Amino acid sequence: MLELYGEVRAAYREFARYAAGASDTFAQWALAVAEDDEVVAWLGELPPVKRQPNLVFAAARLHGVPAPGPYEGFRAAVLGGEGVAIRDTILTHATQTNEARRLATLLPALTLAAGGRPLALIELGPSAGLCLLPDRWSYRWRTPNGEHTIGGPDDPELDCDVTGPAPLPAERPAVAWRSGLDIAPIDVRDDERVRWLETLVWPEQHERLARLRAGVELARRDPPPIVTGDLRRDLDALIDRAHAEAPDAAVIVVHSAVIMYLEGSDRRDFEAAMRERVAEGRCHWVSMEASGVVPGLVAEVPAGHLVLGLDGDAVASADQHGAALGWLR
Repeated sequence: MLELYGEVRAAYREFARYAAGASDTFAQWALAVAEDDEVVAWLGELPPVKRQPNLVFAAARLHGVPAPGPYEGFRAAVLGGEGVAIRDTILTHATQTNEARRLATLLPALTLAAGGRPLALIELGPSAGLCLLPDRWSYRWRTPNGEHTIGGPDDPELDCDVTGPAPLPAERPAVAWRSGLDIAPIDVRDDERVRWLETLVWPEQHERLARLRAGVELARRDPPPIVTGDLRRDLDALIDRAHAEAPDAAVIVVHSAVIMYLEGSDRRDFEAAMRERVAEGRCHWVSMEASGVVPGLVAEVPAGHLVLGLDGDAVASADQHGAALGWLR
């Protein structure tokens, strides 16, 4: 997983390895950036967290750089007449990808945490909130013993390959209460912001784009509430609210590929605070981050996989886009 605060050339070479097989365009662009002194210098003028390839490449695409397309088109844009506009987009936007398929990997852990109770779900960094809707999708898990499906025939489907003794639920969860917490929430009814979400999907990943559009359509019927705030300061108030408004539900804090955007000291502080909340019985904690991003959650996982954690323990490896789940215990 890309380290957002690293040296530019190393970060782009790392991203090229990360993108290989998933987006040939971005893998090629990233390798070319790492060897391009002028583009590296242009990136070096950005704040460190804004140099990340996902954000930079998406901003270029938003301003008309074709992808799939040759690296020369990207290079000409950032070093030429579009460079100022692309820079402004980078500075005013964030990588708020919303991969609803992650629910297929999160749902077994959410089910375990709930212990048979309805969910009071708090998602950190939810973007437009598509992962706040576990009760509105259908699921198809492919296991060595056959397929396991739940949900309605008319609902959009999330599919996932499963290995290991994953506790696949017998039915979709009941959600008594839900809310997101995001520094810059995306209103799923805002066409311009949804266009940004679409631009963040890698160029060759047509299935992901179709799934995003299906999720947006689903969410627009009854948009999930999302509070504007910072997970480092505003989470406790939201946990208290969940308990007050859904007293019989299991309060679960969930996040996926979010803590990577915090710097090291903030990551350690966040982990310590979450472990304390769990120990006090204030909530359960379901996390899905690259190994070591939450410092105490380290596991050997396949390339492109994240560590699925439950209350601070690693329980599975999960494909970054939800395509596969490998239960560890």
